Amino acid sequence: MNADSCVAPPATAATAPLGRRLAVPGALFAVVAAAFAYVGAVDPNEPGHYPVCPLYRLTGLYCPGCGGLRSAHALVHGDLLTALRDNALGVACYLGFAVLWSVWTVRTARGRPLRPDLGRPLRPDLGRAHLWGVGALLLVFTAVRNLPSGDWLHP
Repeated sequence: MNADSCVAPPATAATAPLGRRLAVPGALFAVVAAAFAYVGAVDPNEPGHYPVCPLYRLTGLYCPGCGGLRSAHALVHGDLLTALRDNALGVACYLGFAVLWSVWTVRTARGRPLRPDLGRPLRPDLGRAHLWGVGALLLVFTAVRNLPSGDWLHP
């Protein structure tokens, strides 16, 4: 019997204990839940609790994030229509985050990477087209919500 036969093989993502595999998704969930709990407890509709958007303060234009805190506050209190009115894109991003986090957590619990073709969990593989698409979406959303006909998107 040689010394090498007594050494355990290195742990991989699939063989690590479940608690260890779920540590990062759990920590991210805790941080996001704490942020939503804070915004739910401290009403952004009351002045003085949060800073005013610098773009809105300087130009009077709404940025893509304007109304995001009010939207999160309404969502925490179960008012989906108000959340959509305050920032529809924000609600879509909250939902997208929840779906991606859920998929990541389930795949991690099963010991499989998020993107099997990459072999590593959470390695972003956004190409130029994806980034341009996101930028275009933000630009269109910002332009439409600042037009007179887009007042339904004002926070």
